[in-house]
Amino acid sequence: MRHLGYTSISTAGQDAQLQLVALLAAGVQKRDVFAEVTSGSKTAIERPGMKKLLEYAEADDTVVVWRVDRLRRSLIDVLNTVNLLRERGVHLRSISDGIDPATSTGRMMLNMLATLAEYERELIVERVNAGIAAARQSGTRFGRPPINPEVIAEKLAIVADARKRGRTAADAATLVGWSRATLYRHQSLVSSAGPQAT
Repeated sequence: MRHLGYTSISTAGQDAQLQLVALLAAGVQKRDVFAEVTSGSKTAIERPGMKKLLEYAEADDTVVVWRVDRLRRSLIDVLNTVNLLRERGVHLRSISDGIDPATSTGRMMLNMLATLAEYERELIVERVNAGIAAARQSGTRFGRPPINPEVIAEKLAIVADARKRGRTAADAATLVGWSRATLYRHQSLVSSAGPQAT
């Protein structure tokens, strides 16, 4: 069983030395430390360093981090990363947070983390649903905007005139901001438009 270290900082101006010292003191060999400088917007598995770590780690290895938020700032992404490690039989130890799968307290902390992440997911869903409901009450419409038949008829007339002057269907459609497929779709929906142009 190996101890693999993972350090992460969000900008090149930050220093991962504190993390590295803590990992070495916890028994991680320097050659087994995977370092990362990455944007906080990326999920853990999108990070190059984490990808290399996951490729290198084997069942019964333990990934050691200074703090669990080094895996990712979002609690949900932290949990997703923990679950990904678990699926591969890889353990996680967080030095500062007291998360250690070898102890009952560490296992309890992981379970608490899972509960908090589920709570965060539910809060996000509630916020999104509340936002949609508020937008609907204020008159916001979702989906495609309604089609104004008069505007469609005007555009079809412009297209028909351009076609009479020798323009191709694709060129004529471009004049009114449509693709050729959109032109054909509107022609088929409007009975007065006649047969499709080719």
